Amino acid sequence: MVAFGRPHITEVIDPGDALGEVLFGLIMALTFTVGSRLIFTQEGLDVRELIVGTIGCNVAWGIIDAVLFVLGTVFYKSRRGRVLRQIRSARSEQDAISALRKEFPLDDGPLVSVAADEEALYKAMLDLARRGSPAKLRLSKDDLLAAFIVFLLVSATSLPAVIPFFMIGNADLALRASNFLLIGLLFLTGCAWAHFSDARPLNAGITMTCLGLGLVGIAIALGG
Repeated sequence: MVAFGRPHITEVIDPGDALGEVLFGLIMALTFTVGSRLIFTQEGLDVRELIVGTIGCNVAWGIIDAVLFVLGTVFYKSRRGRVLRQIRSARSEQDAISALRKEFPLDDGPLVSVAADEEALYKAMLDLARRGSPAKLRLSKDDLLAAFIVFLLVSATSLPAVIPFFMIGNADLALRASNFLLIGLLFLTGCAWAHFSDARPLNAGITMTCLGLGLVGIAIALGG
């Protein structure tokens, strides 16, 4: 799927990874707003400090996650190159197929296959690996674009947390609205997760909301 001549986001980054980054960003923002709610009744709420802290924290973690994504991509590509060299230098065909089975297991796949079909698949992969040559390790434009998307997803989730403070004059009411908005986005993230999986939207939304709130509680309890 291509929109306006550019690749769709799901063609650049795995939907599960993208939704995971959104979930992480929402949890970070909620940790700030819910934590501020607890401090609000004791010391009063510094709205400016909350806005700067929420946006700054998510932007910082967006940068960190983007860098970690790039490092993970480099590791993944390097590891696959190492596996390919192991396969090409294997002493026997069975050793090479064993290496392929370990790297590309079918046990956890959505389909149940018979042993003969699996053997035929791994032999075909082995033939392809022996005829090909290891590609040069480098980051593609899509890899860098995916890292930038990771940064945007984590950073952008701070915006719903701070928008109510620009629209509502009462700090207490704005904080409540911010929390409810973020909780609603947790639910919608779960529904979106179901769209790319075999789950039911309502169940996934409720599960994601409960999971997110649970993690926020843990983060606040541990001083996060």
